Amino acid sequence: MIEGMVMAKILGIIGGGQLGMMITEAAKKMPEHISKVIVLDPTENCPASQVGAEQIMADFKDKNAIIDLANKSDIITYEIESGDSTVLKSVEKNAEINPSPETLRVIQDKFLQKSFLKENNIPVSEFIEIETIKDLENGLKDFGYPVLLKARRDAYDGRGNFKISSEKDVGKAFDYFKGQKLFLEKFIQFKMEVSVIASRNTKGQIKTYPLVENIHEENILRETIAPARVSREITKKAERIAERTMRVLRGAGIFGIEMFVTQNDEILINEIAPRVHNSGHHTLQSSKTSQFEQHLRAILGLDLGDTELIHPTIMYNILGDTSFEGKYLPLKISEENIFLKMYGKEISKPLRKLGHVNLVSKEGESIEQLLKKLESLKEKITIKPS
Repeated sequence: MIEGMVMAKILGIIGGGQLGMMITEAAKKMPEHISKVIVLDPTENCPASQVGAEQIMADFKDKNAIIDLANKSDIITYEIESGDSTVLKSVEKNAEINPSPETLRVIQDKFLQKSFLKENNIPVSEFIEIETIKDLENGLKDFGYPVLLKARRDAYDGRGNFKISSEKDVGKAFDYFKGQKLFLEKFIQFKMEVSVIASRNTKGQIKTYPLVENIHEENILRETIAPARVSREITKKAERIAERTMRVLRGAGIFGIEMFVTQNDEILINEIAPRVHNSGHHTLQSSKTSQFEQHLRAILGLDLGDTELIHPTIMYNILGDTSFEGKYLPLKISEENIFLKMYGKEISKPLRKLGHVNLVSKEGESIEQLLKKLESLKEKITIKPS
Protein backbone atom coordinates (compact mmCIF):
# COMPACT_ATOMS: atom_id res chain seq x y z
CA MET A 1 0.00 0.00 0.00
CA ILE A 2 1.30 3.49 -0.88
CA GLU A 3 2.22 5.48 2.22
CA GLY A 4 -0.60 7.84 3.22
CA MET A 5 -3.18 5.99 1.15
CA VAL A 6 -6.35 4.94 2.99
CA MET A 7 -7.89 1.66 1.85
CA ALA A 8 -11.58 1.77 1.00
CA LYS A 9 -13.73 0.05 3.65
CA ILE A 10 -16.52 -2.49 3.51
CA LEU A 11 -19.63 -0.96 5.06
CA GLY A 12 -22.17 -3.09 6.93
CA ILE A 13 -25.67 -1.73 7.57
CA ILE A 14 -28.25 -3.21 9.92
CA GLY A 15 -31.41 -2.65 7.87
CA GLY A 16 -31.81 -2.57 4.11
CA GLY A 17 -35.00 -0.53 3.70
CA GLN A 18 -35.30 2.84 2.00
CA LEU A 19 -32.80 4.48 4.37
CA GLY A 20 -30.28 1.71 3.71
CA MET A 21 -31.01 2.11 0.01
CA MET A 22 -30.14 5.81 0.04
CA ILE A 23 -27.05 5.23 2.22
CA THR A 24 -25.93 2.62 -0.33
CA GLU A 25 -26.47 5.05 -3.20
CA ALA A 26 -24.39 7.66 -1.38
CA ALA A 27 -21.67 5.08 -0.69
CA LYS A 28 -21.44 4.23 -4.39
CA LYS A 29 -20.47 7.86 -5.01
CA MET A 30 -17.54 7.48 -2.57
CA PRO A 31 -15.59 4.51 -4.04
CA GLU A 32 -12.31 5.84 -2.68
CA HIS A 33 -13.71 5.40 0.87
CA ILE A 34 -16.24 2.54 0.56
CA SER A 35 -15.58 -0.50 -1.63
CA LYS A 36 -18.69 -2.52 -0.83
CA VAL A 37 -21.96 -2.39 1.14
CA ILE A 38 -23.51 -5.36 2.95
CA VAL A 39 -26.94 -5.08 4.59
CA LEU A 40 -28.63 -7.30 7.17
CA ASP A 41 -32.36 -7.36 6.47
CA PRO A 42 -35.12 -10.01 6.77
CA THR A 43 -36.97 -8.99 3.58
CA GLU A 44 -36.02 -10.72 0.34
CA ASN A 45 -34.86 -8.27 -2.35
CA CYS A 46 -34.88 -5.39 0.13
CA PRO A 47 -34.56 -1.83 -1.29
CA ALA A 48 -30.80 -1.57 -0.53
CA SER A 49 -30.10 -4.83 -2.37
CA GLN A 50 -31.80 -3.38 -5.45
CA VAL A 51 -29.14 -0.67 -5.72
CA GLY A 52 -26.10 -2.90 -5.33
CA ALA A 53 -25.80 -3.86 -1.64
CA GLU A 54 -25.04 -7.49 -0.80
CA GLN A 55 -27.72 -8.88 1.55
CA ILE A 56 -27.56 -11.14 4.58
CA MET A 57 -31.20 -12.23 4.96
CA ALA A 58 -31.98 -12.47 8.68
CA ASP A 59 -33.75 -10.66 11.49
CA PHE A 60 -32.15 -7.41 12.68
CA LYS A 61 -31.56 -8.97 16.13
CA ASP A 62 -30.24 -12.33 14.89
CA LYS A 63 -27.01 -12.86 16.87
CA ASN A 64 -25.30 -15.10 14.30
CA ALA A 65 -26.24 -12.77 11.45
CA ILE A 66 -24.82 -9.74 13.31
CA ILE A 67 -21.59 -11.69 13.97
CA ASP A 68 -21.46 -12.65 10.27
CA LEU A 69 -21.95 -9.01 9.26
CA ALA A 70 -19.17 -7.90 11.63
CA ASN A 71 -16.79 -10.54 10.24
CA LYS A 72 -17.44 -9.33 6.68
CA SER A 73 -17.36 -5.56 7.38
CA ASP A 74 -14.80 -2.95 8.41
CA ILE A 75 -17.42 -0.57 9.78
CA ILE A 76 -21.08 -1.06 10.77
CA THR A 77 -23.92 1.42 11.03
CA TYR A 78 -27.72 1.15 11.09
CA GLU A 79 -30.80 2.46 9.34
CA ILE A 80 -33.12 1.06 12.01
CA GLU A 81 -32.55 1.05 15.78
CA SER A 82 -33.77 -2.54 16.26
CA GLY A 83 -30.35 -4.17 16.32
CA ASP A 84 -29.23 -5.98 19.47
CA SER A 85 -26.89 -3.50 21.19
CA THR A 86 -25.41 -6.22 23.45
CA VAL A 87 -24.41 -8.37 20.48
CA LEU A 88 -23.10 -5.30 18.65
CA LYS A 89 -20.97 -4.43 21.69
CA SER A 90 -19.50 -7.94 21.61
CA VAL A 91 -18.35 -7.64 17.97
CA GLU A 92 -16.65 -4.23 18.26
CA LYS A 93 -13.30 -6.05 18.10
CA ASN A 94 -14.19 -7.21 14.56
CA ALA A 95 -15.65 -4.01 13.12
CA GLU A 96 -15.87 -0.37 14.04
CA ILE A 97 -19.49 0.47 14.96
CA ASN A 98 -21.01 3.94 14.68
CA PRO A 99 -23.11 5.19 16.33
CA SER A 100 -21.65 3.16 19.19
CA PRO A 101 -23.59 0.22 20.69
CA GLU A 102 -23.75 2.14 23.98
CA THR A 103 -25.35 5.14 22.23
CA LEU A 104 -27.79 2.76 20.53
CA ARG A 105 -28.63 1.10 23.87
CA VAL A 106 -29.57 4.45 25.43
CA ILE A 107 -31.57 5.68 22.45
CA GLN A 108 -33.51 2.52 21.58
CA ASP A 109 -35.09 2.47 25.05
CA LYS A 110 -37.15 5.66 25.04
CA PHE A 111 -37.37 5.83 28.82
CA LEU A 112 -33.56 5.60 29.09
CA GLN A 113 -33.28 8.16 26.29
CA LYS A 114 -35.56 10.65 28.08
CA SER A 115 -33.77 10.01 31.40
CA PHE A 116 -30.37 10.60 29.77
CA LEU A 117 -31.54 13.89 28.24
CA LYS A 118 -33.07 15.06 31.53
CA GLU A 119 -29.88 14.19 33.45
CA ASN A 120 -27.94 16.35 30.97
CA ASN A 121 -30.33 19.33 31.40
CA ILE A 122 -31.75 18.99 27.91
CA PRO A 123 -35.45 19.96 27.84
CA VAL A 124 -38.01 17.14 27.59
CA SER A 125 -41.63 16.77 28.68
CA GLU A 126 -42.45 15.27 32.10
CA PHE A 127 -42.43 11.45 32.20
CA ILE A 128 -42.41 8.54 34.65
CA GLU A 129 -41.72 4.82 34.44
CA ILE A 130 -44.78 2.53 34.51
CA GLU A 131 -44.58 -1.02 35.84
CA THR A 132 -48.11 -1.61 37.17
CA ILE A 133 -51.59 -0.27 36.50
CA LYS A 134 -51.32 1.38 39.95
CA ASP A 135 -48.30 3.36 38.67
CA LEU A 136 -50.42 4.45 35.72
CA GLU A 137 -53.30 5.56 37.94
CA ASN A 138 -50.91 7.54 40.16
CA GLY A 139 -49.28 9.13 37.12
CA LEU A 140 -52.67 10.25 35.83
CA LYS A 141 -53.30 12.08 39.13
CA ASP A 142 -50.15 14.13 38.52
CA PHE A 143 -50.37 14.62 34.75
CA GLY A 144 -54.15 14.77 34.19
CA TYR A 145 -55.75 14.01 30.80
CA PRO A 146 -54.80 13.54 28.05
CA VAL A 147 -51.51 11.67 28.49
CA LEU A 148 -49.45 9.32 26.35
CA LEU A 149 -48.65 5.79 27.47
CA LYS A 150 -45.64 4.60 25.47
CA ALA A 151 -43.69 1.41 24.86
CA ARG A 152 -40.05 1.85 25.83
CA ARG A 153 -38.70 -0.15 22.87
CA ASP A 154 -39.41 -1.12 19.25
CA ALA A 155 -41.90 1.67 18.58
CA TYR A 156 -41.97 3.98 15.57
CA ASP A 157 -44.50 5.96 13.49
CA GLY A 158 -46.77 6.18 16.53
CA ARG A 159 -47.16 2.39 16.80
CA GLY A 160 -45.94 2.31 20.40
CA ASN A 161 -48.15 5.14 21.69
CA PHE A 162 -51.60 5.07 23.31
CA LYS A 163 -53.30 8.38 24.03
CA ILE A 164 -55.36 8.19 27.24
CA SER A 165 -58.07 10.82 27.06
CA SER A 166 -60.28 9.78 30.00
CA GLU A 167 -60.61 7.27 32.83
CA LYS A 168 -62.37 4.75 30.59
CA ASP A 169 -59.19 4.44 28.47
CA VAL A 170 -56.90 3.43 31.37
CA GLY A 171 -57.46 -0.35 31.46
CA LYS A 172 -57.63 -0.56 27.67
CA ALA A 173 -54.34 1.33 27.32
CA PHE A 174 -52.51 -0.84 29.87
CA ASP A 175 -53.78 -4.08 28.29
CA TYR A 176 -52.92 -2.85 24.76
CA PHE A 177 -49.18 -3.27 25.39
CA LYS A 178 -49.42 -6.88 26.62
CA GLY A 179 -46.66 -6.80 29.22
CA GLN A 180 -44.20 -4.54 27.37
CA LYS A 181 -42.02 -2.16 29.41
CA LEU A 182 -43.77 1.22 29.51
CA PHE A 183 -43.51 4.86 30.51
CA LEU A 184 -46.04 7.67 30.81
CA GLU A 185 -45.48 11.07 29.27
CA LYS A 186 -47.28 14.34 29.80
CA PHE A 187 -49.18 15.39 26.67
CA ILE A 188 -47.82 18.56 25.05
CA GLN A 189 -50.24 20.92 23.33
CA PHE A 190 -47.59 22.02 20.86
CA LYS A 191 -47.71 24.70 18.19
CA MET A 192 -45.59 22.74 15.78
CA GLU A 193 -43.47 19.62 15.38
CA VAL A 194 -39.96 20.38 14.14
CA SER A 195 -36.67 18.54 13.79
CA VAL A 196 -32.97 19.07 13.38
CA ILE A 197 -30.77 16.68 11.44
CA ALA A 198 -27.49 16.78 13.34
CA SER A 199 -24.17 15.12 12.62
CA ARG A 200 -21.03 14.39 14.60
CA ASN A 201 -17.93 12.77 13.15
CA THR A 202 -15.52 10.46 14.97
CA LYS A 203 -13.21 13.42 15.62
CA GLY A 204 -15.95 15.37 17.46
CA GLN A 205 -16.83 17.86 14.71
CA ILE A 206 -20.55 18.74 14.90
CA LYS A 207 -22.79 20.27 12.22
CA THR A 208 -26.56 20.74 12.05
CA TYR A 209 -28.90 21.23 9.11
CA PRO A 210 -31.41 24.10 9.35
CA LEU A 211 -34.55 23.50 11.43
CA VAL A 212 -37.47 21.95 9.50
CA GLU A 213 -41.20 21.79 10.15
CA ASN A 214 -42.95 18.40 10.18
CA ILE A 215 -46.60 17.61 9.53
CA HIS A 216 -47.89 14.17 10.56
CA GLU A 217 -50.94 12.15 9.52
CA GLU A 218 -51.93 9.01 11.49
CA ASN A 219 -48.73 9.50 13.53
CA ILE A 220 -46.63 9.12 10.34
CA LEU A 221 -44.56 11.94 8.89
CA ARG A 222 -46.29 13.22 5.76
CA GLU A 223 -44.61 16.54 4.95
CA THR A 224 -41.35 18.24 5.85
CA ILE A 225 -41.01 21.95 5.13
CA ALA A 226 -37.44 23.24 4.91
CA PRO A 227 -36.85 25.72 6.42
CA ALA A 228 -39.42 25.69 9.26
CA ARG A 229 -41.85 28.62 9.28
CA VAL A 230 -40.74 29.95 12.66
CA SER A 231 -38.84 32.95 13.97
CA ARG A 232 -35.07 33.16 13.80
CA GLU A 233 -35.03 33.04 17.60
CA ILE A 234 -36.86 29.67 17.71
CA THR A 235 -34.62 28.30 14.95
CA LYS A 236 -31.45 29.24 16.83
CA LYS A 237 -32.82 27.86 20.11
CA ALA A 238 -33.61 24.49 18.50
CA GLU A 239 -30.24 24.27 16.77
CA ARG A 240 -28.40 25.09 20.03
CA ILE A 241 -30.32 22.30 21.83
CA ALA A 242 -29.47 19.89 19.00
CA GLU A 243 -25.76 20.76 19.20
CA ARG A 244 -25.79 20.32 22.99
CA THR A 245 -27.48 16.94 22.56
CA MET A 246 -24.81 15.83 20.10
CA ARG A 247 -22.05 16.83 22.51
CA VAL A 248 -23.45 14.71 25.36
CA LEU A 249 -24.46 11.72 23.19
CA ARG A 250 -20.98 11.47 21.70
CA GLY A 251 -22.03 9.00 19.01
CA ALA A 252 -20.75 9.44 15.45
CA GLY A 253 -23.20 9.68 12.56
CA ILE A 254 -26.43 11.45 11.68
CA PHE A 255 -29.09 11.83 14.37
CA GLY A 256 -32.68 12.89 13.70
CA ILE A 257 -33.73 15.04 16.67
CA GLU A 258 -37.52 15.51 16.79
CA MET A 259 -38.83 18.43 18.85
CA PHE A 260 -41.97 20.30 19.84
CA VAL A 261 -42.41 24.07 19.74
CA THR A 262 -44.66 24.77 22.75
CA GLN A 263 -47.35 27.46 23.04
CA ASN A 264 -44.74 29.57 24.88
CA ASP A 265 -42.16 29.11 22.09
CA GLU A 266 -40.04 26.77 24.19
CA ILE A 267 -38.35 23.76 22.62
CA LEU A 268 -38.77 20.24 24.02
CA ILE A 269 -37.12 17.16 22.54
CA ASN A 270 -39.69 14.51 21.67
CA GLU A 271 -37.30 11.74 20.63
CA ILE A 272 -34.02 11.02 18.88
CA ALA A 273 -33.24 8.54 16.10
CA PRO A 274 -29.57 7.41 15.90
CA ARG A 275 -29.63 7.28 12.10
CA VAL A 276 -30.54 9.13 8.94
CA HIS A 277 -34.10 10.37 9.26
CA ASN A 278 -37.21 10.78 7.16
CA SER A 279 -37.29 14.54 7.84
CA GLY A 280 -33.84 14.81 6.25
CA HIS A 281 -34.82 13.47 2.82
CA HIS A 282 -35.15 17.03 1.54
CA THR A 283 -31.34 17.31 1.73
CA LEU A 284 -31.03 15.13 -1.39
CA GLN A 285 -31.95 18.23 -3.39
CA SER A 286 -31.95 21.15 -0.95
CA SER A 287 -28.37 20.95 0.30
CA LYS A 288 -24.82 20.62 -0.99
CA THR A 289 -24.32 17.55 1.21
CA SER A 290 -27.20 15.09 1.61
CA GLN A 291 -27.82 13.57 5.04
CA PHE A 292 -26.77 10.21 3.57
CA GLU A 293 -23.37 11.42 2.42
CA GLN A 294 -22.99 13.31 5.71
CA HIS A 295 -23.68 10.15 7.71
CA LEU A 296 -20.95 8.32 5.81
CA ARG A 297 -18.53 11.21 6.22
CA ALA A 298 -19.25 11.20 9.97
CA ILE A 299 -18.72 7.49 10.60
CA LEU A 300 -15.62 7.40 8.38
CA GLY A 301 -14.02 10.28 10.29
CA LEU A 302 -13.99 12.62 7.28
CA ASP A 303 -14.61 16.36 7.55
CA LEU A 304 -18.35 17.04 7.58
CA GLY A 305 -19.88 18.59 4.48
CA ASP A 306 -21.72 21.89 4.00
CA THR A 307 -25.20 21.89 5.61
CA GLU A 308 -26.43 25.18 4.18
CA LEU A 309 -29.94 25.10 2.73
CA ILE A 310 -29.48 26.14 -0.90
CA HIS A 311 -33.14 25.85 -1.96
CA PRO A 312 -36.28 25.92 0.23
CA THR A 313 -37.82 22.48 -0.29
CA ILE A 314 -40.91 20.49 0.69
CA MET A 315 -40.63 16.72 1.12
CA TYR A 316 -43.88 14.76 0.82
CA ASN A 317 -44.06 11.07 1.77
CA ILE A 318 -45.86 8.73 -0.61
CA LEU A 319 -47.79 6.26 1.53
CA GLY A 320 -49.78 3.17 0.71
CA ASP A 321 -53.52 3.75 0.43
CA THR A 322 -55.54 2.60 3.45
CA SER A 323 -58.12 0.89 1.22
CA PHE A 324 -56.00 -1.86 -0.36
CA GLU A 325 -52.93 -4.08 -0.19
CA GLY A 326 -51.18 -5.33 -3.30
CA LYS A 327 -49.33 -4.28 -6.43
CA TYR A 328 -49.80 -0.68 -7.54
CA LEU A 329 -49.51 1.46 -10.64
CA PRO A 330 -46.06 3.00 -11.19
CA LEU A 331 -45.74 6.73 -10.54
CA LYS A 332 -44.08 9.06 -13.00
CA ILE A 333 -43.33 12.77 -12.64
CA SER A 334 -41.54 14.85 -15.26
CA GLU A 335 -41.88 18.38 -13.96
CA GLU A 336 -39.08 20.85 -13.39
CA ASN A 337 -37.80 21.04 -9.79
CA ILE A 338 -39.93 18.07 -8.69
CA PHE A 339 -37.90 14.99 -7.74
CA LEU A 340 -39.64 11.63 -7.29
CA LYS A 341 -37.88 8.87 -5.35
CA MET A 342 -39.54 5.45 -5.15
CA TYR A 343 -38.17 2.76 -2.83
CA GLY A 344 -38.61 -0.33 -4.97
CA LYS A 345 -41.28 -1.92 -2.76
CA GLU A 346 -43.52 -4.04 -4.98
CA ILE A 347 -46.43 -4.32 -2.57
CA SER A 348 -48.44 -1.43 -1.19
CA LYS A 349 -49.80 -1.80 2.34
CA PRO A 350 -51.91 0.72 4.27
CA LEU A 351 -49.69 3.70 5.18
CA ARG A 352 -46.50 1.90 4.09
CA LYS A 353 -43.74 4.31 3.02
CA LEU A 354 -43.32 3.63 -0.69
CA GLY A 355 -41.44 6.74 -1.78
CA HIS A 356 -41.21 10.50 -1.46
CA VAL A 357 -41.18 13.56 -3.64
CA ASN A 358 -39.11 16.72 -3.12
CA LEU A 359 -40.49 20.01 -4.42
CA VAL A 360 -37.61 22.46 -4.78
CA SER A 361 -38.24 26.19 -5.04
CA LYS A 362 -37.25 28.04 -8.16
CA GLU A 363 -35.62 31.42 -7.69
CA GLY A 364 -37.98 33.68 -5.74
CA GLU A 365 -40.59 30.95 -5.18
CA SER A 366 -42.00 30.95 -1.64
CA ILE A 367 -42.90 28.05 0.64
CA GLU A 368 -46.58 29.02 0.25
CA GLN A 369 -46.26 28.71 -3.54
CA LEU A 370 -44.60 25.31 -3.12
CA LEU A 371 -47.45 24.18 -0.86
CA LYS A 372 -49.98 25.17 -3.54
CA LYS A 373 -47.96 23.26 -6.14
CA LEU A 374 -47.96 20.21 -3.84
CA GLU A 375 -51.77 20.31 -3.56
CA SER A 376 -52.09 20.15 -7.37
CA LEU A 377 -49.53 17.31 -7.48
CA LYS A 378 -51.13 15.03 -4.88
CA GLU A 379 -53.49 13.28 -7.31
CA LYS A 380 -50.56 12.31 -9.54
CA ILE A 381 -48.70 10.71 -6.65
CA THR A 382 -51.62 8.83 -5.10
CA ILE A 383 -51.05 5.07 -4.90
CA LYS A 384 -53.63 3.13 -6.91
CA PRO A 385 -54.10 -0.63 -7.49
CA SER A 386 -52.51 -1.96 -10.68
